[in-house]
Amino acid sequence: MGPMSQERTEKAPAMNDAVILLDECRKELGKRVVGQREMVDGLLTALIAGGHALLEGVPGLAKTLAVKTLAEMTGLSFKRVQFTPDLLPADLTGTLIWEQSVGRFSVRRGPVFANVVLADEINRAPAKVQSALLEAMEERQVTIGDESLRLPDPFFVLATQNPIEHEGTYALPEAELDRFLLKLSIQYPSREEEERIVRISAEAGLPPVKAILDPAALRSLSAAAESVRVDDKVVEYLVSVVSATRPSGDKKKGHRDDLYRYVSFGASPRASLALFRCARVRALFEGRSWVMPEDVKAVAPAVLRHRLVLSYEAEADGLDADAVLSRVLAFVPVP
Repeated sequence: MGPMSQERTEKAPAMNDAVILLDECRKELGKRVVGQREMVDGLLTALIAGGHALLEGVPGLAKTLAVKTLAEMTGLSFKRVQFTPDLLPADLTGTLIWEQSVGRFSVRRGPVFANVVLADEINRAPAKVQSALLEAMEERQVTIGDESLRLPDPFFVLATQNPIEHEGTYALPEAELDRFLLKLSIQYPSREEEERIVRISAEAGLPPVKAILDPAALRSLSAAAESVRVDDKVVEYLVSVVSATRPSGDKKKGHRDDLYRYVSFGASPRASLALFRCARVRALFEGRSWVMPEDVKAVAPAVLRHRLVLSYEAEADGLDADAVLSRVLAFVPVP
């Protein structure tokens, strides 16, 4: 047996274990969250890839329930913060408290000091709170007074927002949106799924879930994803997809000029890194140890939809980010 054959034999059990664990995670989430495959897989992808996720959908689609259930499955510390217009940075990060007995200030840590932080209705918080959260998401630390404090490891922000109500909301700054690995668009359930939801709700309480995705299991899944091979041709393809979203990019080789009137600003190289990480996880979901162009296509909308700044012409023509991305994916040559 040659070295390459021996390497594949050694990696096969780890890959099989990862696939089995992912199926178990889907089943556990399915005990409480009916359907919503994109949301379930997206949340798992964010955890495995070590990134944050933004969930957008109308109220009542189990966004908060899914995040709470996922936190229970991991056994990690969990905090929920309801974002409101009167929220202050100290309500999120913590503050300094004067201790009369010892004659000094001490730090009272806020809810952001948890492994999994649910930022509910994140777009209701003002700019100062968003700035504090941005530091936490990017630097994995917060500054209280003159002291910078490290956040727990791992650290995930799973945020929700309502796309139909704009009164009393603040648009998330582009810098903060770019820090979210994924933006998941949550849709209404099918008729059959909704009937099952009603039947489950008629039962006494939520069904219990097992803590099968503890830190050790999460690390094993992350290691399995990092072992997934990505051919140079696939890397070239995913970079081409990201660069095709930029109006100032190369418009040769079949790029359609009429697309760029719909995009004011395209995705940055951070998007290419995110697409690379998420495509690996998607291949893991499919039980493969290599990435295919189809994996890149599958995760591209969730990775890129919040990183595009569309023009007024796109709004006038009734196009959203997903419609623009479908055009990009249609004309970028697949290797």
